[in-house]
Amino acid sequence: MSDTIVIIPTYNEKENIEAIIKAVFSQEKTFDILVVDDNSPDGTAGIVKNLMVKFPEKLHLEVRQKKTGLGAAYIHGFKWALAKKYEYIIEMDADFSHNPADLIKLYNACAVEGADVSVGSRYSVGVNVVNWPMKRVLMSYFASKYVRFITNIPVCDTTAGFVCYKRKVLETIKLNKIQFIGYAFQIEMKFKAWKHGFKIKEVSVIFTDRTKGTSKMNGSIISEAAFGVLKLRLKGLPK
Repeated sequence: MSDTIVIIPTYNEKENIEAIIKAVFSQEKTFDILVVDDNSPDGTAGIVKNLMVKFPEKLHLEVRQKKTGLGAAYIHGFKWALAKKYEYIIEMDADFSHNPADLIKLYNACAVEGADVSVGSRYSVGVNVVNWPMKRVLMSYFASKYVRFITNIPVCDTTAGFVCYKRKVLETIKLNKIQFIGYAFQIEMKFKAWKHGFKIKEVSVIFTDRTKGTSKMNGSIISEAAFGVLKLRLKGLPK
């Protein structure tokens, strides 16, 4: 058993899931993987089950019966990981927008360099995004600027979904009190970690848009982020 679990939430990711699992397992450091699948109708979970025979003890699967949002899937995974006593818990997308080779950077930022939370950041050094239309790049970039302005959180890429947490951070944050399920979930988790006094370190990574499968981004997720930030700022840190 590794000291680190990589949580990969999935919904209809049959084109990517086998390749991303094998890519994570090919890294020099050993990482375990938990796939949290929202009952994908395309058979994603079945592919994972077949791979579990090849990677016993390292690959795990949780299937939720309903698709209730990215945040809910991650919280399910966080609770599972804490129960299994992992020391480091990493969020990662299934579609190769996050490079598996960067996992070690996030791990080292926490395990070696002393951070409590490490963020794979698109915006800490310039704008490192590949294959996104300019409209989406600008929307994402200025969304992070907006969040930083409203909340004062010292993080350049507040909506980043490539994040490593030390277990003590997730034990401290009351996961049952998390309010948001989309982009705002990522903001809320970083905001609460910061308000609790945990050290957050950004690690510059290159984000590459998916080439297979379908993006889950939609207008409701974006609006949740915009208005959710104001709620976080007004309420401070909900207990």
